[in-house]
Amino acid sequence: MKINLANIKKAKKLLYKRECIAIPTETVYGLAGNAYSDQACQKIYKLKKRPKNNPLIVHYLNIQRLKKDCHLNNDFIKLYKKFCPGPLTFILNLKKSSKISKIITNKKNTLAVRFPRHSVTRRLLKILEFPLAAPSANPSSRVSAVTSNHVKEDFGKKIKYVLEGGRSSIGVESTIVDLREKPKILRLGGLNVSTIQKILGKKITINNKPSKIVSPGQLKVHYSPGLPIRLNAKNIRKDEAYLLIRKKKVSKPNYYFLSQQGNLKEAAKNLYSTLRKIKKKKYSSIAVCKIPDRGYGKTINDRLLRASRFNEKTT
Repeated sequence: MKINLANIKKAKKLLYKRECIAIPTETVYGLAGNAYSDQACQKIYKLKKRPKNNPLIVHYLNIQRLKKDCHLNNDFIKLYKKFCPGPLTFILNLKKSSKISKIITNKKNTLAVRFPRHSVTRRLLKILEFPLAAPSANPSSRVSAVTSNHVKEDFGKKIKYVLEGGRSSIGVESTIVDLREKPKILRLGGLNVSTIQKILGKKITINNKPSKIVSPGQLKVHYSPGLPIRLNAKNIRKDEAYLLIRKKKVSKPNYYFLSQQGNLKEAAKNLYSTLRKIKKKKYSSIAVCKIPDRGYGKTINDRLLRASRFNEKTT
C-alpha cells in the first residue's frame, strides 16, 4: 500500500500529545496510544469502555526496541524469527526498569507484545520514541473493525484521527501465546496453532478459557454484533440471518456466506465485516451453520461462541 507521509506525521503529532488514534494492522484496526503514558492509556480504556482488568497488547517495531521492556527467551526468539512481523502476540515478563504504564498490565509484571506487519503502522512505529498500546478499535465486547469506516461507525468524532490503511488482510485478531513457562495458547487467532508447534518442536496446550484474565481477548462475552446468535442451527426462522461457511446453490436474501468455496482462512477474514453487515439489516438474530472445528475454523468457532454469550447478557 502507498504510504501517505503527511498522514503519518499527523498521527505522530497526536500521539506525542498523548491522544488516541486508530491505526491499521493486518489483523484488525487498533485504538492506539503511547504505551509509556498513563494519560494516553486511560483514554484508551475510557473510549472503549473496557474493563480495567483486561490488559492491552503493546505494538513494537522490532526486537531491539522490545529489549528495553521485556525479558526474552529461546522460544520467543524462534517464533519471532519465523513469524514476525505478523499476527502473533507474546506474553512475556516485564523488566523492573520498563517504562510501560501499569494501567496496561493491570499492575502485573507481564506484558502482551506484538510486531504488526502492516506497512503504514510500521512506518509510524519507526518514527516514534515509544511503543503503542493498541487494543482493537471497537467498543468493548463488540465486533472488531477491519476498515477505517468501521472505526468511524463505532466512535464517530470521539477519536481524534483514523490513520487509513485499507482493509485488514487477515480480519481476525492475533493468536496469543504465553511464553513465560511452558508455551500455551491463550487466544486463537490469525496464526494456526499447528504452525507454532512445528517451529517450537513441542506440543502446545490451548487455554483460552482461563479462570483469571491474564491476556487480552479472554473475556467471556466478546466479538458480539449486538444480536442473539444460535450456533449449529439447522432450522432457520423467518426473521433471522443465516451465516454460512460456503455459498449454497440455493440462496435467499437472508443467507450470508463467508467464503465462495468454504475456505476457512477466507471465512475468518470475512467474519467481522459480515456480522456488521447483518447488524445493519436489523434481523432479530443470527443462525450459524455448523463450522468445521479445524484450522481457522477453530478461531471462527471461538469468536462466535463468545459472541453468542451476548444472549445470556441480555436475557
